[in-house]
Amino acid sequence: MNKIHPLASVHPNAKLGDNVEIGPYAFVDEFVEIGDGCRILPHATIFNYVKMGKNCSVFPGAVIGAIPQDLKFDGEVTYVEIGDNVNIRECATINRGTKASGKGVTKVGSNTLIMSYVHIAHDCCVGEHCILVSYTGIAGETTVEDWAILGGGTLSHQFSKIGKHAMVGGGSKVNKDVPPYILCGRDPLSYAGVNIVGLRRRGFSPDQIRGIKDMYDIIYNAGFNFSDACTKIEAGFPQSEERDAILDFIRNSKRGIVRGMTSNSKGEME
Repeated sequence: MNKIHPLASVHPNAKLGDNVEIGPYAFVDEFVEIGDGCRILPHATIFNYVKMGKNCSVFPGAVIGAIPQDLKFDGEVTYVEIGDNVNIRECATINRGTKASGKGVTKVGSNTLIMSYVHIAHDCCVGEHCILVSYTGIAGETTVEDWAILGGGTLSHQFSKIGKHAMVGGGSKVNKDVPPYILCGRDPLSYAGVNIVGLRRRGFSPDQIRGIKDMYDIIYNAGFNFSDACTKIEAGFPQSEERDAILDFIRNSKRGIVRGMTSNSKGEME
């Protein structure tokens, strides 16, 4: 049985699952699907063309499905898709996609935490088990892969890509792609080692972590350019999910990956 406050505004055509709670002054538009067990808290707004999975929470002031802040948008029908068990905290904003991008959908994967005042722009794809800390803003068509963490106040350039299990230090400006499994921070954004603590917490074995570290030593510390480093890794390391993820990410990067720390880098990792 759903629990809809009499002061909520819910379009009669909106599709609600079971045990959905909608608080006072929340707004749910016509072409919206909300899965079982979701909580739409007071003053949250869900505009048209949003599909939300099960057991999500949308906190006061959050706005999901507003039209994209993109001059190429021409009123076309585009979407936001939210997975299961997603928490969207106070005043976060998630915009719809654009057809001009060739995607037309903005996605947030299951078990992801979107903290307060985060902005997810048109056609972004945020993976599963991610954390976007307060005041982070990711520009249009940014990709954030599974298990990545973006520290508070991170700003990501349009078309950027953050690899899986990567962690970006708070206040960073992401203008290059961030490969999987690494820590990065400082200004300009630089490689700062492997995300060892995060990988241990997620069940990576000591051998897996050592292999990842050895590969990144070749990429960043052995004096090779990135192309030659990838060739050396492919020849010198046995096939594994981690090796393939690193090689595929670097070889397919369109913006280029973050550089190693230089003498011009400043600041400390949080």
